[in-house]
Amino acid sequence: MRIALAQINPTIGALSENLEKVKTCYRRGISEGVDLVVFTELALSGYPPKDLLLYEGFIDRERELITTELLPLTANSRPPILIGASHRENGRLYNAALVLENGMIKSVHKKTLLPNYDVFDEERYFTRADKLDIASLAGQPAAVAICEDIWNDRDFFSEPLYDTDPLENLFAQGARMLINLSASPYHLGKHALREKLLSFLARKYQAGIIYLNQVGGNDELVFDGSSLVYNSRGELIYRAASYKEELFYVETDDLFRLADIKQSPGQDDIAEVFNTLCLGVKDYVTKTGFSRVVLGLSGGIDSAVVAALAREALGPENVLGILMPSPYSSGHSIRDAVDLAENLGILYRKVPIEGPFKAYLSLLNQEEETHMDLAEENLQARIRGNILMHISNREHYMVLATGNKSELAVGYCTLYGDMSGGLAVIADLPKMMVYELADYLNQMKGREVIPRNTINKPPSAELRLDQKDEDSLPPYNILDPILHFYIEDNLSPTTIISKGFEPSTVKGVIRMVDRAEFKRRQAAPGLRITTRAFGIGRRMPIARSYEY
Repeated sequence: MRIALAQINPTIGALSENLEKVKTCYRRGISEGVDLVVFTELALSGYPPKDLLLYEGFIDRERELITTELLPLTANSRPPILIGASHRENGRLYNAALVLENGMIKSVHKKTLLPNYDVFDEERYFTRADKLDIASLAGQPAAVAICEDIWNDRDFFSEPLYDTDPLENLFAQGARMLINLSASPYHLGKHALREKLLSFLARKYQAGIIYLNQVGGNDELVFDGSSLVYNSRGELIYRAASYKEELFYVETDDLFRLADIKQSPGQDDIAEVFNTLCLGVKDYVTKTGFSRVVLGLSGGIDSAVVAALAREALGPENVLGILMPSPYSSGHSIRDAVDLAENLGILYRKVPIEGPFKAYLSLLNQEEETHMDLAEENLQARIRGNILMHISNREHYMVLATGNKSELAVGYCTLYGDMSGGLAVIADLPKMMVYELADYLNQMKGREVIPRNTINKPPSAELRLDQKDEDSLPPYNILDPILHFYIEDNLSPTTIISKGFEPSTVKGVIRMVDRAEFKRRQAAPGLRITTRAFGIGRRMPIARSYEY
């Protein structure tokens, strides 16, 4: 059996647009003489559709398109379709895989394991499968599973999350291969874990495995694609493209043969972080109806990296950098910002803020010219935020916020100032990883894209004379590990201190993290890179005690 597998990039809620992608792939598959065309989890609605699933009209429209547009494609013995879709039955909604054959819905395969942790919230919308049956696909017995259903093997995971393993049930019924329809978002470490699991499952069940993953950015989540095919020996025989759409083909006979070429393991490195962020920026900007972005260029490392990512994602003609020097901006920072813009070939303007800053000081201080306090430092950031939003409103640019995860974690950022924006591109990158990404960008281009002075100079907000980040924060090589242990690993202060950190430093950092929760709740959405980003996957109370 020859199978076409469609790794597509759907737009959430764009049912008709996504339908056209499905139809195009189906027709291409037919032209290649396939026996079956397979699509990803919730392919028409896109994943995750969130509360769109609460609207009956949305569910009805999805089913209407399946009935009137997709089923007729399979009539008259044309190749069947296996597609992920919502399915309503007896008043309950299921996340399902539908086999469309000869103009009918031949079988429905419901998702059993509904993830309700981290960025997932499926129990809010769907009901668990009440029955599991294998599918007959072009005469072949196959286990059809949806995303999470493969992630609970008792022999692979030391602490399975669920009390049942759908694969045990399906393979006990005589399935000879597995097709998994997925929408699995990327985070650091995901490639290696995913490939290790799939190889293990193929060997355990002596079955070929086809893993088909969604690709594209949807809000905070970026889906990397990287679909996989394993033979029954657990050898990787095909890895689809990462970060782009692909229609690829598999012969089922190959699932039970030795691999022709030994594939190297998938990478989880800074290159993958770069690719994830580029795709996330491109899809977030375009899927929200924008084509151009604007950001403040300070001469610092964060804005430099964000500008470089935006340029890569959208093209230099669609990126505008605004230099907004204040009385405390150093001459070298202005030069660094200009050098960056010219290295990238992006548009840039200089809008000094000294005039409006003085006007605000005169208005707000009355008798005294200046207090040189935190309020006046933040005032500069807020003037800059207003300038960026003015340009956004007038010229239809999306504003990109440039703060990193370390700053956002401890509240070293200004509400309605540098936090202003429609997307916070590097909000899930610790500061040390920002430097790593800057070095990677220069190495990738084979030239100095991000000025060396930007990378080498001590980080500073430049909101007062001779200011340095370390005046207010621990060094980032100490701060970042503490934040990782607290935010991603959920470790207590005592446990973190036992790893060799200064107790007062640990307690001070954690206090800052907890007290900044109200700021983060008002931050722009940030693209997820780590296992625990600020956003939909971390739900902390704002009004709370800080005792431990």
